[in-house]
Amino acid sequence: MASSTSVAAAAGPSSRWQQYYQLTKPRVVQLIVFCAIIGMALAIPGLPSNEEWVKVLAATAGIWLVAGAAAAFNCLVEQQIDAKMKRTSWRATAKGQLSRAQTLSFSALLGGVGLALLWFWVNPLTMWLTFATFVGYAVIYTVILKPMTPQNIVIGGASGAMPPVLGWAALRGEVGPEALLMCLIIFLWTPPHFWALALYRTEDYRKAGLPMLPVTHGSEFTRLQVFLYTWILLAATMLPFLTGMSGWIYLVSAVILGLGFCGYAWKLWRRYSDELARATFRFSIWHLSLLFAALLLDHYLQPLMA
Repeated sequence: MASSTSVAAAAGPSSRWQQYYQLTKPRVVQLIVFCAIIGMALAIPGLPSNEEWVKVLAATAGIWLVAGAAAAFNCLVEQQIDAKMKRTSWRATAKGQLSRAQTLSFSALLGGVGLALLWFWVNPLTMWLTFATFVGYAVIYTVILKPMTPQNIVIGGASGAMPPVLGWAALRGEVGPEALLMCLIIFLWTPPHFWALALYRTEDYRKAGLPMLPVTHGSEFTRLQVFLYTWILLAATMLPFLTGMSGWIYLVSAVILGLGFCGYAWKLWRRYSDELARATFRFSIWHLSLLFAALLLDHYLQPLMA
């Protein structure tokens, strides 16, 4: 899902614990866990019971751990690629500060503990769905799709869109249509979000030999795709309201946020600059975060307003 580098990170983590922590891509994982928590909240009416709170806490921890394991495995696989890219060259794996054995052991430990938590404290369905998400991101996307096709982020985005499904399954023990709607929204959000980043990091990807869309099809084509996807995304964000899953609070929020994203994409298409691409990328993170926060707010406030 999101990807960013702070000034502090650019200098490289200073301690061994920081090096391991940064392998988990904490900012990315935070958004993943947040979307999973929204899926849990929307899966039940009202506040969780004591029993449900146990599942919420266990599921949150389990999903965080497995997501961190997938991120660490991604750093392991892309060690040589990361070393060539300015955005990722500071990572401990890219700099050789952590060995492949250390990184693999760390990923296996996080993943094993996370999956065990989900199996014993949540339910087997959530464990298997989370494991499938790990495989989808760490293996299918990272190993197969990313170096092979410029549509990597479109196809591989399916695994990144799974967090609300995992959260829903944790509390319901099933995958409902509401969870799939949330998954669809993230799936359609991922390409314009990631391509905005790829636009101002094109030379990085070219140097690393990765066939990202701006590298293979050029900036103008990619910007058009970003613009078109934002409108498709806007249409998809209307579905929770149209299906009765949410109310007016969410609808107003979705329209405002969606038109804002489309506005950024329009400006990016018509007059490109790296600064505007960065701004579009940053707004895309706020877009998804606030959109799901609006879903949560609507879930609890709409019944009071009925």
